[in-house]
Amino acid sequence: MRLTRQTNYAIRILMYCAANDGRLSRIPEIAAAYSVSELFLFKILQPLVEHKLVTTVRGRNGGVKLGRPAGEISLFDVVRVTEENFAMAECFENEATECPLIDSCGLNSALREALNAFFEVLMRHSIADLVKSRPISSLLGIENMQPALTN
Repeated sequence: MRLTRQTNYAIRILMYCAANDGRLSRIPEIAAAYSVSELFLFKILQPLVEHKLVTTVRGRNGGVKLGRPAGEISLFDVVRVTEENFAMAECFENEATECPLIDSCGLNSALREALNAFFEVLMRHSIADLVKSRPISSLLGIENMQPALTN
């Protein structure tokens, strides 16, 4: 299973926000930290906002922050909203496949089991798990001089 670049950076946006400890994060700062375009991050932000993984504040002093505590956002939550397709084989995508084994295929069953195991592992790990006890704030250039926002 290979995750898309969109999912990779969606997780990175959430990690940045978690490392920023409740303060508003600005997309230009996040883009600079990861050396990626702001436009790409704005595109990724849409499904994260839609599914309440992040909230946005508009205006000159606006930005983004986590929509709920980092410990309550699993990697599966992110993957579910950013990945379009989990088909591991052609027969996952199209029920009208021409394969004569479609109703009794051991491969299909094994791949579904593997995909479910993948999802179970993602459910066990949260955004908080990715940032705790690691010095990512300084690696991302996050300064802890801003006051934290209250909800």
